[in-house]
Amino acid sequence: MTVSNEEELAGLKEIGRIVANTLETMAAAIEPGMTTAELDRLGRKLLEEAGARPAPELCYGFPGATCISVNEEIAHGIPAERRIEAGDLVNIDVSAEKNGLFADTGVSFAVPPVTKSVERLCRDGRRAMWAGIGQVKAGKPLAGIGQAIGDFARKNRYTLVRNLASHGVGRSLHEEPKELATWPDAKERRTMQDGLVFTVEPFLSLGAQWATEGDDPWTLLSDPRAPTVQYEHTVVATRNGPVVVTLPG
Repeated sequence: MTVSNEEELAGLKEIGRIVANTLETMAAAIEPGMTTAELDRLGRKLLEEAGARPAPELCYGFPGATCISVNEEIAHGIPAERRIEAGDLVNIDVSAEKNGLFADTGVSFAVPPVTKSVERLCRDGRRAMWAGIGQVKAGKPLAGIGQAIGDFARKNRYTLVRNLASHGVGRSLHEEPKELATWPDAKERRTMQDGLVFTVEPFLSLGAQWATEGDDPWTLLSDPRAPTVQYEHTVVATRNGPVVVTLPG
């Protein structure tokens, strides 16, 4: 999607706040012993109360309102009877639609007590995302996003999952521009146009380089198995830089 007027931007900010607030409330509710299905039901309730529809379910028939991935699961985890335990690394990915507009956000959380390396991974996963967002500006190359994230990962001795990319969003959950690398990609030649809407969502890891299929049609696992985090915002590229629409408020 390319934003063409203030009404569209206001609509994106509205659905962005909804998914951000939903994610924030879900995160605060995490406690050892609860199931991912219980956490997902909370997310569904919050989205419905805000007049929004869960995007994975709406667009793809995903069996849940949100994606909740635990430990070796790094994306598209199906909410079910898996219990969250102390020490787990939990990723919540919330995307939804309202009035024909979509926004997408995600955060990883470590359930205490956790190791110092996992604490650092969570902190640096967020920093890696912001390194990429810092490269967002109309007229600049899309490749700069992955380059900045790659520089951060290399400097801090992390790996990046290289087959889970960012994507365009706005009129649908996934749309053009597709396959936006959050790692250095010499083949990327596209430029950010004014008003372009897309996600920035690196998968930073203590060793994983790929996502592989799990035992169901949805869940993706780290390969090789290693703690992995994802942080994601929906942004609009403007002449003045990035406008982040998935902020709570």
